Amino acid sequence: MSDPISDMLTRIRNGGNAQLSVIVLPHSRIKESVAKILKSEGYVTEVAVEGDAKKKNIKIHLKYQGKKSVIEGLKRVSTPGLRKYVGATEIPRVRGGLGVAIISTSEGLLTDTQARKKNLGGELLCNIW
Repeated sequence: MSDPISDMLTRIRNGGNAQLSVIVLPHSRIKESVAKILKSEGYVTEVAVEGDAKKKNIKIHLKYQGKKSVIEGLKRVSTPGLRKYVGATEIPRVRGGLGVAIISTSEGLLTDTQARKKNLGGELLCNIW
């Protein structure tokens, strides 16, 4: 797999379209950080890491309003073929502040608002609204 973050976003998008309650995907630290940001921003209800040291999985419980997923859209911005870096003053607002941009900084993964407060730039991984 050449782009695990894109795979994760696609699984979340497909799970929301199919109205699945739980999505299971292979574990990595960056995927776990993205999932925890989704939980802290209120896009998913629960994130759990399961399994032993050799075969870990991340279990994500999706959140719905009626039959519609809370996550309306996910977009991968920086890809392995074309990296997208932004400075602290160039961080975009997603849907006029209604969405979240996830940025990989020197202090780990941060949301756009956290990166602006800490005056940090980095790689713009994805947008979620």
